[in-house]
Amino acid sequence: MARRIFPINNATGVAAAALVLAVCLGTLAAVAMRADGVSALTRYDWRAIHFTLVQAALSGFLSVLFAIPVARALARRRFFGRGVLVTLLGAPFILPVIVAILGLTAVFGRNGWVSGMLIWAGFEPLSIYGFHGVILAHVFFNLPLATRLLLQGWANVPAENFRLAASLRFRSRDVFRHIEWPMLRAVVPGAFAVIFLICTTSFAVALTFGGGPNATTVELAIYEAFRYDFDLGRAALLSVVQFLICGTAVIVSLRITLPPVGQDRQDRIVRRFDAAGAGARALDGFWIVLAALFLIAPLTALFAKGMGAVPSLPASVWLAAGRSVLTAFGSATIAIVLAVTLALAAQRHRAFEGIGTLSIAASPLVIGTGLFLILFPVVNISNVALPVTALVNAIMALPFCLRALVPAIRTAEADFGRLADGLNMHGWARLRFFVLPRIRGPLGFSAGLSAALSMGDLGVITLFAPPDGATLPLQIYRLMGSYRMEQASGAALLLLALALVIFYIFDRWGRSNA
Repeated sequence: MARRIFPINNATGVAAAALVLAVCLGTLAAVAMRADGVSALTRYDWRAIHFTLVQAALSGFLSVLFAIPVARALARRRFFGRGVLVTLLGAPFILPVIVAILGLTAVFGRNGWVSGMLIWAGFEPLSIYGFHGVILAHVFFNLPLATRLLLQGWANVPAENFRLAASLRFRSRDVFRHIEWPMLRAVVPGAFAVIFLICTTSFAVALTFGGGPNATTVELAIYEAFRYDFDLGRAALLSVVQFLICGTAVIVSLRITLPPVGQDRQDRIVRRFDAAGAGARALDGFWIVLAALFLIAPLTALFAKGMGAVPSLPASVWLAAGRSVLTAFGSATIAIVLAVTLALAAQRHRAFEGIGTLSIAASPLVIGTGLFLILFPVVNISNVALPVTALVNAIMALPFCLRALVPAIRTAEADFGRLADGLNMHGWARLRFFVLPRIRGPLGFSAGLSAALSMGDLGVITLFAPPDGATLPLQIYRLMGSYRMEQASGAALLLLALALVIFYIFDRWGRSNA
């Protein structure tokens, strides 16, 4: 099929794949050359490795555990606003991490809503910092993801199974045992593996809520080795350890099947006779309301706290916002060029798709560490902070773009490829007039996702940014560090608005006239 149609020849595809390999594996080789061996790991480093694995496992376990009753309730109920709530479950994926951190602090911090109620009742206020703060933030981010994955599993259960259960007079626990539990056994391991992988590479959460000898992840230890000690050998060794952890998690997750997300049947009507009782309705309502409050309350608190501070934000915040927007557009451009190139090349060889998804096993800080070691002797790091950040963010968004574009191109070729052949459409004409219009929807979504993820990134920029060259997430973190919380909340609202608007613009472009 692809051998006769695309302007992406072997040299172009190989060049794109080589760039991805250089960024992912080349940087790893650069840091490995500075590593001193496993014996060089200190007691503090081993504690960071232990904390990384424990918090990722516990975060994944709690996210999936609480997602099961929430997804079950959403699968069994139809109510006004259900579609909006299901859509909101996908929002934390593009929500800038620093925004959610400020929202969680406004609710669960020492001066937050929950602490205020505890003080009123005569108890001590909460402290969100430390191990439990990291877990809380990770559950906030990953509970919606786990719920969506499990909800997709429920949607893929044939409606006839529930009708048969009703004819056999199954009660709720019988339905769970014979229909829902087998589905959960197939879906839950995959959801847990994905969340575990996400939590192992978490940086902003550990940077804000963690720290200290008992709440430091490997990512945070790499950052501290750079920024505080400038110990390149230790940072390099920790980078190798982080890549090994992520690579192992990826291998395990690839061996576990996730529910097919292409067949979205969440809006079909499945009458659940086993959930008709008042007790079942009350239980489902409890979990739906609890999940909605858990997701909406932090953003509401952030809005209430920061709205008044937006007009009085300092000039440094607006300059940082401009840098973030430029970086986001640059990242989206790089990601789309690489994704389209690799997706077209993958029509010939699946290996190109595999190379494109390699970055899911890499950590942004590991890549940043390698780029620092490579560029430090030859250029002024501060001068390339934004281009390097855009490149790394694009590489990290590449797996998500490929997942959307590769099936879309394959489907377009299967449906209309022979017609295009009959019209003698080849090369760039085929790409421009046939392929790109057919994949415009996934293309816009991928560009919006790449830009939104880049807007909220607080990783690589922390290694490269000069004092006067911060992006908006880094500027918010600096405001938090100087205890200017109202301005930080206002800047977080600005960041949230920019991320959502940019995503909407790209996604709307993709869906219009597609």
